[in-house]
Amino acid sequence: MVNTNTLAELAEQLDLGSYLYLGKGIARGGGRSLKSLLANAFEALLGAVFLDAGYDAAYHYYLNRYRSLPEPAHDENFKGRLQQVAQERFGQTPVYDSEGAKVGSKREYTSVVFAGAEPLGTGHGATKQEAEQDAARAALESLVGAAKPVTVVKPPRSPRTRARRGSRPPRGSVKSEAAPPEPAPESPVSISVLPSGDAAPQSAEPPPSRQFGEPLE
Repeated sequence: MVNTNTLAELAEQLDLGSYLYLGKGIARGGGRSLKSLLANAFEALLGAVFLDAGYDAAYHYYLNRYRSLPEPAHDENFKGRLQQVAQERFGQTPVYDSEGAKVGSKREYTSVVFAGAEPLGTGHGATKQEAEQDAARAALESLVGAAKPVTVVKPPRSPRTRARRGSRPPRGSVKSEAAPPEPAPESPVSISVLPSGDAAPQSAEPPPSRQFGEPLE
Protein backbone atom coordinates (compact mmCIF):
# COMPACT_ATOMS: atom_id res chain seq x y z
CA MET A 1 0.00 0.00 0.00
CA VAL A 2 2.90 2.36 0.62
CA ASN A 3 5.51 2.30 -2.13
CA THR A 4 6.68 4.64 -4.86
CA ASN A 5 4.69 3.04 -7.67
CA THR A 6 1.40 3.03 -5.75
CA LEU A 7 1.73 6.61 -4.52
CA ALA A 8 2.77 7.82 -7.98
CA GLU A 9 -0.29 6.17 -9.51
CA LEU A 10 -2.53 7.85 -6.95
CA ALA A 11 -0.90 11.19 -7.78
CA GLU A 12 -1.45 10.62 -11.52
CA GLN A 13 -5.16 10.09 -10.88
CA LEU A 14 -5.28 13.58 -9.33
CA ASP A 15 -3.01 15.10 -12.03
CA LEU A 16 -0.65 16.37 -9.32
CA GLY A 17 2.22 16.57 -11.80
CA SER A 18 0.75 19.65 -13.43
CA TYR A 19 0.67 21.43 -10.05
CA LEU A 20 4.33 20.86 -9.14
CA TYR A 21 6.54 23.94 -8.88
CA LEU A 22 9.71 22.80 -10.67
CA GLY A 23 12.83 24.34 -12.07
CA LYS A 24 13.06 24.86 -15.82
CA GLY A 25 15.66 22.13 -16.29
CA ILE A 26 13.83 19.31 -14.51
CA ALA A 27 10.52 20.45 -15.98
CA ARG A 28 11.93 20.14 -19.50
CA GLY A 29 13.46 16.77 -18.58
CA GLY A 30 10.09 15.22 -17.74
CA GLY A 31 10.09 15.92 -14.01
CA ARG A 32 6.30 16.17 -13.87
CA SER A 33 6.03 12.47 -14.67
CA LEU A 34 8.83 11.21 -12.39
CA LYS A 35 7.47 8.60 -10.03
CA SER A 36 9.59 9.78 -7.12
CA LEU A 37 8.31 13.37 -7.37
CA LEU A 38 4.71 12.26 -7.86
CA ALA A 39 4.93 9.96 -4.83
CA ASN A 40 6.36 12.79 -2.71
CA ALA A 41 3.61 15.12 -3.91
CA PHE A 42 0.89 12.68 -2.89
CA GLU A 43 2.49 12.22 0.52
CA ALA A 44 2.51 16.02 0.93
CA LEU A 45 -1.17 16.15 -0.04
CA LEU A 46 -1.99 13.43 2.47
CA GLY A 47 -0.06 15.35 5.13
CA ALA A 48 -2.09 18.47 4.34
CA VAL A 49 -5.33 16.53 4.79
CA PHE A 50 -4.03 15.26 8.15
CA LEU A 51 -3.08 18.75 9.38
CA ASP A 52 -6.34 20.28 8.20
CA ALA A 53 -8.91 17.61 9.09
CA GLY A 54 -7.18 15.13 11.40
CA TYR A 55 -6.06 11.52 11.33
CA ASP A 56 -9.41 9.87 10.60
CA ALA A 57 -9.98 12.04 7.54
CA ALA A 58 -6.52 11.29 6.17
CA TYR A 59 -6.92 7.59 6.94
CA HIS A 60 -10.22 7.22 5.10
CA TYR A 61 -9.11 9.50 2.27
CA TYR A 62 -6.13 7.29 1.53
CA LEU A 63 -8.10 4.05 1.80
CA ASN A 64 -10.76 5.35 -0.58
CA ARG A 65 -8.14 6.44 -3.12
CA TYR A 66 -6.29 3.14 -2.78
CA ARG A 67 -9.44 1.06 -3.25
CA SER A 68 -10.23 2.98 -6.42
CA LEU A 69 -7.11 1.59 -8.15
CA PRO A 70 -7.83 -1.05 -10.79
CA GLU A 71 -5.23 -3.32 -9.20
CA PRO A 72 -2.51 -2.78 -6.58
CA ALA A 73 0.79 -1.57 -8.00
CA HIS A 74 3.87 -3.65 -7.25
CA ASP A 75 7.21 -2.21 -6.23
CA GLU A 76 9.90 -4.58 -7.49
CA ASN A 77 13.01 -4.50 -5.34
CA PHE A 78 15.33 -6.10 -7.89
CA LYS A 79 18.43 -4.67 -6.18
CA GLY A 80 17.64 -6.39 -2.90
CA ARG A 81 17.00 -9.73 -4.59
CA LEU A 82 20.18 -9.45 -6.66
CA GLN A 83 22.20 -8.75 -3.53
CA GLN A 84 21.00 -12.03 -2.00
CA VAL A 85 21.79 -14.01 -5.16
CA ALA A 86 25.21 -12.41 -5.63
CA GLN A 87 26.24 -13.01 -2.02
CA GLU A 88 25.15 -16.65 -2.20
CA ARG A 89 26.87 -17.38 -5.52
CA PHE A 90 29.90 -15.10 -5.52
CA GLY A 91 30.26 -14.05 -1.89
CA GLN A 92 30.25 -10.38 -2.96
CA THR A 93 27.89 -7.43 -2.80
CA PRO A 94 26.84 -5.94 -6.17
CA VAL A 95 28.39 -2.60 -7.18
CA TYR A 96 26.68 -0.21 -9.62
CA ASP A 97 28.48 2.08 -12.07
CA SER A 98 25.98 4.71 -13.24
CA GLU A 99 26.36 7.61 -15.64
CA GLY A 100 23.92 10.17 -16.95
CA ALA A 101 23.68 11.52 -20.48
CA LYS A 102 21.41 14.02 -22.17
CA VAL A 103 19.21 12.40 -24.81
CA GLY A 104 17.34 15.10 -26.70
CA SER A 105 15.52 17.27 -24.17
CA LYS A 106 15.63 14.61 -21.48
CA ARG A 107 18.35 13.08 -19.33
CA GLU A 108 18.83 9.34 -19.29
CA TYR A 109 20.95 7.23 -16.97
CA THR A 110 22.79 4.04 -17.77
CA SER A 111 23.89 1.68 -15.01
CA VAL A 112 26.08 -1.42 -15.10
CA VAL A 113 26.11 -3.80 -12.12
CA PHE A 114 29.17 -5.83 -11.14
CA ALA A 115 29.83 -8.62 -8.66
CA GLY A 116 33.56 -8.95 -9.23
CA ALA A 117 35.27 -8.08 -12.50
CA GLU A 118 32.55 -9.27 -14.88
CA PRO A 119 29.40 -7.16 -15.49
CA LEU A 120 26.14 -8.88 -14.63
CA GLY A 121 23.64 -6.58 -16.29
CA THR A 122 22.99 -3.17 -17.83
CA GLY A 123 19.95 -0.96 -17.28
CA HIS A 124 18.51 2.39 -18.33
CA GLY A 125 16.15 4.83 -16.68
CA ALA A 126 15.09 8.42 -16.25
CA THR A 127 16.78 8.49 -12.83
CA LYS A 128 19.84 6.83 -11.37
CA GLN A 129 17.68 4.66 -9.11
CA GLU A 130 15.53 3.45 -12.02
CA ALA A 131 18.64 2.61 -14.06
CA GLU A 132 20.11 0.59 -11.19
CA GLN A 133 16.85 -1.30 -10.69
CA ASP A 134 16.74 -2.06 -14.41
CA ALA A 135 20.34 -3.28 -14.32
CA ALA A 136 19.55 -5.51 -11.33
CA ARG A 137 16.52 -6.91 -13.18
CA ALA A 138 18.66 -7.74 -16.22
CA ALA A 139 21.27 -9.39 -13.99
CA LEU A 140 18.62 -11.53 -12.29
CA GLU A 141 17.28 -12.66 -15.64
CA SER A 142 20.75 -13.81 -16.68
CA LEU A 143 21.45 -15.55 -13.35
CA VAL A 144 18.15 -17.13 -12.33
CA GLY A 145 15.89 -16.65 -15.34
CA ALA A 146 12.87 -14.37 -15.50
CA ALA A 147 12.77 -12.01 -12.52
CA LYS A 148 9.34 -12.71 -11.10
CA PRO A 149 7.93 -11.32 -7.87
CA VAL A 150 8.66 -13.45 -4.86
CA THR A 151 5.63 -14.35 -2.76
CA VAL A 152 6.39 -15.22 0.83
CA VAL A 153 3.79 -17.55 2.30
CA LYS A 154 3.67 -17.73 6.05
CA PRO A 155 3.37 -21.26 7.35
CA PRO A 156 0.08 -21.98 9.09
CA ARG A 157 0.22 -21.72 12.82
CA SER A 158 0.22 -25.18 14.35
CA PRO A 159 -2.63 -25.73 16.81
CA ARG A 160 -1.57 -25.88 20.43
CA THR A 161 -3.15 -28.57 22.54
CA ARG A 162 -3.82 -27.28 26.01
CA ALA A 163 -4.00 -29.67 28.90
CA ARG A 164 -7.28 -29.86 30.75
CA ARG A 165 -7.44 -27.96 33.98
CA GLY A 166 -6.49 -30.12 36.94
CA SER A 167 -4.64 -32.71 34.85
CA ARG A 168 -1.24 -31.37 35.90
CA PRO A 169 0.16 -31.66 39.42
CA PRO A 170 0.25 -28.52 41.57
CA ARG A 171 3.15 -26.13 41.04
CA GLY A 172 6.13 -27.02 43.20
CA SER A 173 5.03 -30.60 43.81
CA VAL A 174 7.35 -33.58 43.50
CA LYS A 175 6.72 -36.19 40.86
CA SER A 176 6.84 -39.00 43.46
CA GLU A 177 3.76 -37.53 45.15
CA ALA A 178 1.58 -38.28 42.13
CA ALA A 179 -0.65 -41.31 42.52
CA PRO A 180 0.40 -44.29 40.38
CA PRO A 181 -2.16 -45.85 38.03
CA GLU A 182 -4.61 -48.16 39.75
CA PRO A 183 -4.08 -51.90 39.15
CA ALA A 184 -6.35 -53.75 36.77
CA PRO A 185 -9.55 -55.06 38.43
CA GLU A 186 -8.83 -58.65 37.43
CA SER A 187 -5.55 -58.80 39.36
CA PRO A 188 -5.82 -56.56 42.42
CA VAL A 189 -2.62 -56.12 44.40
CA SER A 190 -2.65 -55.08 48.03
CA ILE A 191 0.57 -53.95 49.68
CA SER A 192 0.88 -53.42 53.42
CA VAL A 193 3.72 -52.28 55.65
CA LEU A 194 4.60 -54.15 58.85
CA PRO A 195 3.96 -52.09 61.97
CA SER A 196 6.92 -50.63 63.80
CA GLY A 197 6.52 -50.74 67.57
CA ASP A 198 3.06 -49.66 68.64
CA ALA A 199 2.28 -48.00 65.31
CA ALA A 200 -0.80 -49.21 63.53
CA PRO A 201 -0.48 -50.86 60.15
CA GLN A 202 -0.31 -48.30 57.36
CA SER A 203 -1.20 -48.72 53.72
CA ALA A 204 1.53 -48.20 51.20
CA GLU A 205 -0.92 -46.52 48.83
CA PRO A 206 0.05 -42.81 48.52
CA PRO A 207 -2.49 -40.07 49.23
CA PRO A 208 -4.57 -38.96 46.25
CA SER A 209 -3.41 -35.85 44.40
CA ARG A 210 -5.34 -32.63 45.05
CA GLN A 211 -6.55 -30.07 42.57
CA PHE A 212 -4.73 -26.77 42.11
CA GLY A 213 -5.97 -24.27 44.69
CA GLU A 214 -7.55 -26.92 46.92
CA PRO A 215 -6.67 -26.28 50.59
CA LEU A 216 -4.28 -28.64 52.31
CA GLU A 217 -5.82 -30.89 54.98
